[in-house]
Amino acid sequence: MNIGHNSRLVAIVDDDESVQRALQDLIESDGLSARCFSSAEQFLDSEARSQAACLIADIRMPGMSGLELQANLKAERCRVPIIFITAHGDTEMRIHAKREGAVEFLSKPLDDENLATGR
Repeated sequence: MNIGHNSRLVAIVDDDESVQRALQDLIESDGLSARCFSSAEQFLDSEARSQAACLIADIRMPGMSGLELQANLKAERCRVPIIFITAHGDTEMRIHAKREGAVEFLSKPLDDENLATGR
């Protein structure tokens, strides 16, 4: 699955609407487009999976977890960069996610500057 090089869409997958809104506002204030999804399944069923330049995903969600979403995308050879966010992460989970290709693994609550710089 190829991603358009000119895409400026950031997909946000999180079951918490307040997190979705905050991230969408932050991303759009930086001149990018953002589209929110309440579940991994909803994201996978959308055209955004082939359009997103980046994916921000929660780890723990009802249904498919963020790590399961990552594995699904990897199996489909979708190379969208993934930034994980979680309030429940640990070192082992962080190592696994990054080993599987995540570009970052951030803890909630998020600091806007940390998200923008990847720290």
